[in-house]
Amino acid sequence: MCTVRLSNDVFLDATHSRGGQNNYRRAMSPWRRVGRPITGVAGLPRGHTARLIAAEFVVPFRKGGKNDTADAEAIAIAARQPTMRFVPIKTIDQQAILAWHSVREGWKEERTALLNRVRGLLAEFGIVIGRSSDRLLTELPRLTEDSRLPDGVRALLLDAREHFAALHARLARCDAQIAAHARNSPAAQRAGELLGVGPLTSSALAATVPDANVFRSGRQFSAWLGLTPRQHSSGGKTRLGRISLRGNVYLRTLLIQGARSTLQSAINAEPSRASRLQRWIIELYGRKGYYKTLIAIANKHARILWAMLAKDERYDASAWQRHPLNQPLLPGNT
Repeated sequence: MCTVRLSNDVFLDATHSRGGQNNYRRAMSPWRRVGRPITGVAGLPRGHTARLIAAEFVVPFRKGGKNDTADAEAIAIAARQPTMRFVPIKTIDQQAILAWHSVREGWKEERTALLNRVRGLLAEFGIVIGRSSDRLLTELPRLTEDSRLPDGVRALLLDAREHFAALHARLARCDAQIAAHARNSPAAQRAGELLGVGPLTSSALAATVPDANVFRSGRQFSAWLGLTPRQHSSGGKTRLGRISLRGNVYLRTLLIQGARSTLQSAINAEPSRASRLQRWIIELYGRKGYYKTLIAIANKHARILWAMLAKDERYDASAWQRHPLNQPLLPGNT
C-alpha cells in the first residue's frame, strides 16, 4: 500500500494483509483508493472514493523492476496526473450480465475445441467431414453406428454427442439471459435500433459502458475500442498504421461481426432505396476492399453508439441533415 500526500510525497509505504488493509482504511479519514481493474473495489468502507486505472497507463510511472511496492507507488503517481483517464466502475448488475457473456464465450470455445477434436479423431480412421459444424453434428448420430469404427470409438462419439447437447443447452440459457437484458435495458434497446447491432452486442455495450460521457467524443470511444489507426507521427508529419487493437476485445469483436451483416445488407440493397450510410459503405467497399470496410463500419457504429448513449437519444438516420455544416447558407452569410 502506497499513500501519497497532497504535496505528492509518499508518507506511508507498507505491506498489509487483507485484514490489515481493512483496519487501516477504517482508521483513516475518507480518501481515494486507486488500483488496476483486476484488483476490484470490494470491501472498500463507505465514504471512500475508488478509482481504477488501466495497467498500461501505470507502466510508464514504474521505476526499476516490477514488484508490489513499485506498482503501488506507480499507481499513486499516475492517479495524480491531471489528464489521467480512469476506468468507469460497473454496478453489480452490469458485472452480473457480463458474467453471462464471459461464460457464453467459454462454452462457445469449448464447443469449437470439441468439434475440432472429434473431426481430427475421425480423420485418423479415414472418415473426413467438412469444416462446417452443422455438417459434423448432422453426421454424428450416423457415425455412432458406423461399422468402420471400433466399438471404443463409437462409444466415445456417443459421449461427445451428449456433451454437445449439454453445451447447446448451456449456450441457449446464456442467450436467453442476454436477450432478456437487451429487452429490459433502455440503453441496450436504443443501441439495438442500429443495423448490425443485435441483442448480444447491445447487451454487452450497455453492461460494459456504464457512462458514455466519460469519453469526450465518439472518436475517443472508438479509440478506446481499438478501432482507430495506431499513430507513429513526429515532426508535424502524420503516419498512421494498423488499428491499435487496444481496449475491450470482446466488444470490438462483436462490432466487427455486426459490420459483416451491415455490409451484406448494403450490397444487397437496391441503389434507388439505399440509405446515405449504405451508399457510403458501397463506395468505400469499392475503394478499400472487404476487410478495411468492415473496420470502417465498426468504427462508424462505435461513434454512432457513443452519440446515442452520451446524449440519451434514439437512432435517427437523418440526424446528419441537422448538422450545422449541412444547413443552407442564409443571404449575406456567404
